[in-house]
Amino acid sequence: MNTKYFDLINQTFDFPQEEFTLQDHKLRFHDIDLMKLVETYGSPLKFTYLPQISNNIIRAQKWFNDAIEKHEYKGKYSYCYCTKSSHFKHVLHEALKNDIHIETSSAFDIDIVENLKREGKITDETYVISNGFKQAQYVTNIARLINNGQKNAIPIIDNYEEIESLSNEINGKFNVGIRIASEEEPKFEFYTSRLGIGYKNIVPFYKNQIQKNKKVKLKMLHFFINTGIRDNAYYWNELQKCLKVYISLKKICPTLDSLNIGGGFPIKNSLVFDFDYEYLVDEIVNQIKITCDNEGVNVPNIFTEFGSFTVGESGGAIYEVLYQKQQNDREKWNMINSSFITTLPDTWAINKRFVMLPINRWNDSYERVLLGGLTCDSDDYYNSEQHMNAIYLPKYNKERPLFIGFFNTGAYQETIGGFGGLQHCLIPSPKHILINRDADGNILTELFSEQQKSEDLLKILGYSGESKS
Repeated sequence: MNTKYFDLINQTFDFPQEEFTLQDHKLRFHDIDLMKLVETYGSPLKFTYLPQISNNIIRAQKWFNDAIEKHEYKGKYSYCYCTKSSHFKHVLHEALKNDIHIETSSAFDIDIVENLKREGKITDETYVISNGFKQAQYVTNIARLINNGQKNAIPIIDNYEEIESLSNEINGKFNVGIRIASEEEPKFEFYTSRLGIGYKNIVPFYKNQIQKNKKVKLKMLHFFINTGIRDNAYYWNELQKCLKVYISLKKICPTLDSLNIGGGFPIKNSLVFDFDYEYLVDEIVNQIKITCDNEGVNVPNIFTEFGSFTVGESGGAIYEVLYQKQQNDREKWNMINSSFITTLPDTWAINKRFVMLPINRWNDSYERVLLGGLTCDSDDYYNSEQHMNAIYLPKYNKERPLFIGFFNTGAYQETIGGFGGLQHCLIPSPKHILINRDADGNILTELFSEQQKSEDLLKILGYSGESKS
């Protein structure tokens, strides 16, 4: 009779998988010995596997370049990293090994760009695409970047006043893009994105504020929808509407030469994840070429802004099951030694699901459980997997500690969770480890940050910062 946890996974999914393998009944991630990580650094523990960042960038660049070659597409492809997904220096340094560009979304992002420039990680030729609503400080910082020689800085116009604000602070001529305010899916709470300028208003806006303005040159049309790039009728319809705007603009604006299709590639969120990236990229390039050829206009250079896709699959978190509470005849709560609300806030905020697997004890029998966090908040729990309506884990045994891992958590969780700051119920942020490989492929680990201490939190709260603990 097949009653072991391994049997459950083996019968339910194709396993092992590219990044998940077993050795001695223990889980390995990209051949990293996760139990050794726990034994070395303890838990709770967060980690970033840096090589996966480059792996995903290289994959996407190949898909687009292959499609461009296949369809004899005359434009170029540029990969931009969406910094808001993770601003950490180690993430940017790894990403910038791969001939990419940067997308920013706020004033302080520009300070990061300037820091990277001083370190030689980017040059004046690097594209810096600046999205978002531009308050005064953001405008000032963009202007400073351009005035200091960033030739390929392109602020993306989000509202009607930004042209004037930028013109007042930028010396000489500068390039801009215009963001389309895309229409959201019918089930959304509103019809049109708050970001950008409406489809029908873009050509009049160009004529009124840019066409005769000798200081401003329109280079890019920016298109992004909230649900990301998907193979469905909604996406293809919105892309066609975007292309109609591009063609209308291109016929009256010869300087327009680039189309930014934003980001939104999904990342693996379950063991049954199946997404045909290569087909979708091929079809996007094909659709753009067909539409432009039919209208007799030159195809645009294609830009993307991948954030979660770049960094998401590099991250993970490991917790220990501290205790099991039998609350009624059906529900068993496995209590972890951290909090979902504070360490994986998307599980609480948008009911996001990550890949979750035990680290050890794969040869033990299993049970259905709920997972609870340490805060005294009823929403601090995790109750189901993306691929099934429940969580199954090796049976709790107080004498044999169980460790569980959440994977592909590398995007947004630290910034949304307030890395280095206060946490709900003053649950400390976990230790964070960076994992890399040397030239021979050997695993290298480095402590990035220690677990928060009591005095760290007391100081933020205005107390002395001293603790007796």
